[in-house]
Amino acid sequence: MSDTAEPLIAVLDYGIGNLRSAQKALQRCGADARLTADHGLIADADAVVLPGVGAFGACMDALRAADLERPTLDAAASGRPFLGICVGMQMLFTGSDENPTARGLGIVDGQIQWISAHVPRPQMQWNQLRVRTFDPLFAGLGDAPWVYFVHSLHGVPRDPTAIAATCEYGGTVNAAFRQGNVFATQFHPEKSSSAGLALLGNFVASATSAGAPVRQIATT
Repeated sequence: MSDTAEPLIAVLDYGIGNLRSAQKALQRCGADARLTADHGLIADADAVVLPGVGAFGACMDALRAADLERPTLDAAASGRPFLGICVGMQMLFTGSDENPTARGLGIVDGQIQWISAHVPRPQMQWNQLRVRTFDPLFAGLGDAPWVYFVHSLHGVPRDPTAIAATCEYGGTVNAAFRQGNVFATQFHPEKSSSAGLALLGNFVASATSAGAPVRQIATT
């Protein structure tokens, strides 16, 4: 055991895509980020991150096969900082037009919908955010930071006040969301250079303030 002031952040490991990129970016920002499927560690963590790449239905199937649906729901309901990234953000919604028979987590009441068919899909590029509502995770990023997207769909919540930021790509695309302790991004902060690292740094800071200032963390 060793004393550390680093917040413990559980990055949910359900075997989909390059989950380690989010873990490594959080570590760069000063977190003790653990890629894990351990229910106890997830429950004890100061904050929880749900990344994801690929198809909505396949990711939901993998999350359930890894027995991580209930720990994810419990973490989001716990009041601790929770971050969804890309398809991890989409999984928070009720369902997706990409896989109409697949059931999402339902943490955010709304639907994942296709972006415009009049522009290339996926959007695979840097784009400029339009911050709609100040959020602590946007602190220091300015009103229009550049971030990196790889996606063909976006979230449309039933309550539009949940939309924290948008971008323009064949029309308005919803790019970030806030619902209580849950924050979620369609873009990849771990691939978004200084702006993305600043956002993740703000998330780590929120986890630090949410948890004990010094934790006993196993070194193994």
